[in-house]
Amino acid sequence: MAYSWDKSLETGNPSIDSQHKSLINAINELLDACSQGKGRNEVSKTLNFLQDYVIKHFADEEMLQLKSSYPDYKAHKEKHEAFKVTVKNIADEFKENGATIQLVAKVNSSVGGWLINHIKSEDKKVAAHIMNK
Repeated sequence: MAYSWDKSLETGNPSIDSQHKSLINAINELLDACSQGKGRNEVSKTLNFLQDYVIKHFADEEMLQLKSSYPDYKAHKEKHEAFKVTVKNIADEFKENGATIQLVAKVNSSVGGWLINHIKSEDKKVAAHIMNK
């Protein structure tokens, strides 16, 4: 299942929205590579990009939260840390077992689904806080 960007995902912060679009594209590329049985190299490359980009994106988001004295920073950061572990575990599973149907399902729900829900609930609260500062 591919994810698409729509108005419900916009936070109103152009930098964050741009990064979210890149994350959604990376998830879609990963799902596509896995479902088409593309080589381990292609899937590995996409997983590596996703792992690196999540780290960069979360650091940028957390910096904005700190600058704006976001009151729920600690809980938000904990969610980010848990997600990084999820992505790492998926990468480790891929290295061990390849692009299995189970891996595609995990990418879809544990990565794609998590990100969409996180943007709509948590990131929108952060953006609203920053805009009201």
